[in-house]
Amino acid sequence: MAGHDHSKHDDHDHGHEHHGHGHAGHDHLHGITDQRRIGWAFVVIALFMVVEIVGGMISGSLALLADAGHMLSDTVALGFSWAAIHYGKRPATSRLTYGYKRLEVLAAFVNGCALFVIAAWIVIEAIARFAAPVPVVGKTMLAVAFAGLAANIVAFLVLHGGNRENLNMRGAWLHVMGDMLGSVAAIVAAVVILATGWMPIDPILSVVVAVIILKSAWGVVKSSAHILLEGTPVGVTLADIKADLETHVPEIRDAHHIHAWSITGEQHMVTLHVLPAGGIAAREVVGAVQRRLAVRFSIAHATVQVEEDVCLDAPDHDGTTTCCLER
Repeated sequence: MAGHDHSKHDDHDHGHEHHGHGHAGHDHLHGITDQRRIGWAFVVIALFMVVEIVGGMISGSLALLADAGHMLSDTVALGFSWAAIHYGKRPATSRLTYGYKRLEVLAAFVNGCALFVIAAWIVIEAIARFAAPVPVVGKTMLAVAFAGLAANIVAFLVLHGGNRENLNMRGAWLHVMGDMLGSVAAIVAAVVILATGWMPIDPILSVVVAVIILKSAWGVVKSSAHILLEGTPVGVTLADIKADLETHVPEIRDAHHIHAWSITGEQHMVTLHVLPAGGIAAREVVGAVQRRLAVRFSIAHATVQVEEDVCLDAPDHDGTTTCCLER
């Protein structure tokens, strides 16, 4: 019985098909909603980006130009995010057996890296301004910053109701949140300049915004890179899966060679080998393991290999075989 049992595939396919259909419908609705939200946010940010670039050039404010630069990256990032969701809905093919879902994770990774670049540019420009201060027109800066904050709030509210578990959506949301912070910093800087004439406040607050952007970017890049490297899903450990199955699934007596990874932030996969309890058919073993993984770990897709007394994939140096937990 080593290797996949063909009879169990029928059980696997029929049982998983019903469960997967519910998830597919849920994900499809999320996808449509998120795509529309990102599309509207793209329109708002793109239109106001032009206004802020012009306002920053007229007023001479680095805070406004920094926010406009961030908005430019947002426009590209939101467009990328929209395209990732759009193409991610395409069905799987013989060459891409999991479809295009990973495009959303890739978009999140690229968006996070773009935030690093924007933050670095802001810091470099701020240092230059400390060395050679640039006069700032406070009234123009204040008016444009208030308008920018209004536009960013609209985009933020549009995105806020989206699926926060989706890394692509989270990356887009963080971009817009960074824009909001940039607008607030520009408003504070404009007020200080109008009240005191102290110009260094402009680059100082720009650096503060850059640091906040970097912190947000790191979280997105770290999470998306973990998925792209096929790391174990967050909140799941292989030892927990092994212990839970061996404790709560009486149809098996051992679980090993467990591998867990994610296609997206919400879609997790597991492959594992199991030794059945005495007298239990492979079909029953596979069904029981899949049900437990779905209930306990929210893993809807699992490939289970049912074995006999030895694990053929783990030869020891002396020629014997041992069933063990691998990663």
